[in-house]
Amino acid sequence: MTATVTDLAVRTLSGLVDLDVERTQYRGHARELAAATAADLVIVHGGDGSINEVVNGVMGRGEGPVDLAAAGGADLAAAGGGGADLAAGDGRPQIAVIPGGGANVLARALGVPLDAAAAIRQVREAIAAGRHRTIGLGLAADRYFTFSAGLGWDAEVVREVDRLRAQGHRESVTLFLRTMIRQYYRGTDRRWPALTVERDGEPPISGLFMTIITNRSPWTYFRDRPLLPVPNPDFNSGLDLLALQRLRLTTVFNAVGQMLYVRSRPPRGRNLLSVLGSESLTLRSARPIAFQADGEYLGETEAVKFQFVPHALRIVALLRGACRGPQRALLTHREQNVIDLTLNSAEGPPCPLALRNRR
Repeated sequence: MTATVTDLAVRTLSGLVDLDVERTQYRGHARELAAATAADLVIVHGGDGSINEVVNGVMGRGEGPVDLAAAGGADLAAAGGGGADLAAGDGRPQIAVIPGGGANVLARALGVPLDAAAAIRQVREAIAAGRHRTIGLGLAADRYFTFSAGLGWDAEVVREVDRLRAQGHRESVTLFLRTMIRQYYRGTDRRWPALTVERDGEPPISGLFMTIITNRSPWTYFRDRPLLPVPNPDFNSGLDLLALQRLRLTTVFNAVGQMLYVRSRPPRGRNLLSVLGSESLTLRSARPIAFQADGEYLGETEAVKFQFVPHALRIVALLRGACRGPQRALLTHREQNVIDLTLNSAEGPPCPLALRNRR
């Protein structure tokens, strides 16, 4: 987060919060802090990878040591001290989102403005009104994801984009498109499908080149338009799978076109496989294959079990909700500074919150 955005957050939230600035020291520190925080609300300013890291920290509370090797390199700080009970029944804090990344898939799907000033104002209004919504999460092995995970070509593209960004390339739609084409022609195996999907009580389906698993949510966005594997995303209807049984440009364009423009049904075609509303499924690969979750490359794998976790996370939003009273918050930003905010309210003791940005 730039100093300008930090100042804006401080000014906008003044009267609700007191600020204390810290500095994270290493990749994965945000996830570690989220797992250890006593705050009731965490405000994340950053991209989807940063949010994913915080979600995994929050969901990992009480589950033992945090796996820092899998964390995405985001910054985070937690607000301390008691207050109104904003946490869910399991004691996990709520999360609020201020977009600060490239795709910002989760923020867009939740209706959060991409403009930082507008998003901060919305967070303030939601805190003051005590509004939140509850969403389910996907769990891929031991990694939670908010909107999508994938094995195969799309994960290979994520890996290559991460490599290019590390070399100084700026993240953009153009960079993703160029990387997709280059990986299609020079990298991915388009001849021998490696993937098989297994579901309880159903015969396995083999011969899959690429799989996308979504949390009844957009897969990604092309400019301002969501790519929807299933219409009417709600983050609460189980996991949906879309798989390619043939990896050809015509198959890809057909699937993408339907996700962009068809809003009455899932994509369909002779080389497309859709599985809707699953509670669990397992993907196996005949060889090590690229794996990503929420746009974060997680390495290669040969088997992943996916599970839907209903009503797992509470998101602060301008919807009818239950939380009332004061809060505390945390901010992270591009220079890796973390701001700890303590909310004051006349309606009761404070609730905590946190805010962060990835790079």
